[in-house]
Amino acid sequence: MAKRLLPCQCPAMRTVIYPGSFDPFTNGHLDLVQRATKLFDHVIVAVAQSDGKNPLFTSAERLDLVRQSIKGLDNVVADAFDGLLIDYVERRGGQAVIRGLRAVSDFEFEFQLALMNRKLNERIETIFMMPKDTYTFLSSRIVKEIARLGGDVSAFVPAHVVTALRSKLGVAPKA
Repeated sequence: MAKRLLPCQCPAMRTVIYPGSFDPFTNGHLDLVQRATKLFDHVIVAVAQSDGKNPLFTSAERLDLVRQSIKGLDNVVADAFDGLLIDYVERRGGQAVIRGLRAVSDFEFEFQLALMNRKLNERIETIFMMPKDTYTFLSSRIVKEIARLGGDVSAFVPAHVVTALRSKLGVAPKA
């Protein structure tokens, strides 16, 4: 006989924030989002303002590209934020932050960020996730460079992102 949970014993809804500049959103990003949906009740893909990085796409364009990419994922929403991540997580009622680690070289920087965020708010946890091995080489910077040079990036980003890259860069696909 299955044990019935009393109302006060039901697990609380868990929300995770996946922050990034997402310039542009890649299949590696999408992979982490899809896997996060299995671990959390709600996933918020939070597009950071990140003007210091000189993004190719505006914040509004990046947010739109993310929203198109996550269509069909019921427990995922996209949002934009500016300022301290930890403040945003608190405003959205998040319990954790997901950060992707592609290689050992990512770890040191991400570890420092996680420790600083913990110092600012020890209630918020940071969870490191590795992408599928097929995406470990993938970065938005590399995708933009390939697209700038007219290369085919369709294996690395959703189809609508390919179109947006070509339009933004004024590059036609190579025949």
